[in-house]
Amino acid sequence: MQLQAIYRITVFVPQSAFRNLVDGVKRVFPLGDDYYDSVLWYLEDAHEEFRAGSRANPTRGKAGKLHQEPVSMLVFSVPRDEAMLERVIQEGIKANHPWEAPGLFIEESWTLGMPAKQE
Repeated sequence: MQLQAIYRITVFVPQSAFRNLVDGVKRVFPLGDDYYDSVLWYLEDAHEEFRAGSRANPTRGKAGKLHQEPVSMLVFSVPRDEAMLERVIQEGIKANHPWEAPGLFIEESWTLGMPAKQE
């Protein structure tokens, strides 16, 4: 068994912006390895709730009012490489996400690597 060090990334995104965000991330990193690409998981039926403060500039909702809306939860991984992580966050997520501050969670994790190809 071979474990690979990864960053597991979870991001919440309005359903209307989901595909644009995924495509943006995949332009930075194809989400896969030599065996598969476009590897991700998502739940379409998540919900977001927040109340923006007076200093916020929300894309949706209004300051001082409770806002709720359906969102998708996207989970994917990238190799544990800080430069790659920074590019995925800046060029893939932040550049393609409509929120002022995306709901973004990053964890250092491990995954099973694929066995070496037999030549």
